[in-house]
Amino acid sequence: MSAILEVRDLLIRRGDTTILDRISWDVQRGEHWVILGANGSGKTSLLSALTGYLSPTAGEIVVLGQRFGETDWRELRTQIGLVSSSIRQRIPDHEPALITVVSGKYAMIDYWGKVQAADRAAAMRLLRQVEAVDFADRPWAVLSQGERQRVLIGRALMAKPRLLILDEPCAGLDPIAREQFLSFLERLGQRKRGPALVLVTHHVEEITPAFTHALLLRRGGIAAAGALDRVLTSAALSAAFDARIQLRRNGGRYGMRMRQL
Repeated sequence: MSAILEVRDLLIRRGDTTILDRISWDVQRGEHWVILGANGSGKTSLLSALTGYLSPTAGEIVVLGQRFGETDWRELRTQIGLVSSSIRQRIPDHEPALITVVSGKYAMIDYWGKVQAADRAAAMRLLRQVEAVDFADRPWAVLSQGERQRVLIGRALMAKPRLLILDEPCAGLDPIAREQFLSFLERLGQRKRGPALVLVTHHVEEITPAFTHALLLRRGGIAAAGALDRVLTSAALSAAFDARIQLRRNGGRYGMRMRQL
């Protein structure tokens, strides 16, 4: 079995509104995906469905051969790590980074109780992996945005997921912190035993060379999907964002600008 994630004919409707319209998409082992799309394209709804927080109207989601609806969703969620602003905003200010990482094993916010020695050791190993071990004892309130994002990745990895979803992880970072975080993300993506990555973003500048594939969403449907070099083009981005976009590539990184009408 090579598929990490399989989405088949995913349909989400609320009332008379179609939010996602028959989405089919696979993530295979060794692939790292970026999801791009304008506001309202369906990115948030797709992520909510993948993590079991939004029930689809029709279709199916299979994670490592286990199908949502036929397997305990709480168990399936442990296979999908999530780094998002919704989690970041709920971490208590007093909580040390080490405890934040430990809490990921139990899918808890505001972890309480005695930390087991094995969990502490595992959390320290992860903090070292995400290059955050130096602030293991620092409370959440004094961590920078970039440091918080690394800790949240450690938290997501604590449950040993096979898929790690990063929902606009650079939001709120200054340019220097963003580049430092993207450099770390590139190193994570290059690890042979690391999880498959799915980066959700509005910005092509955040796509590093580790990413291999792209999914472009437009108005609840797929505008394009496949290998990054084939899918990420000026024409495809223009169609996805309903704008005249000129894409450029330099040294493995991307940039874009609006073309004059």
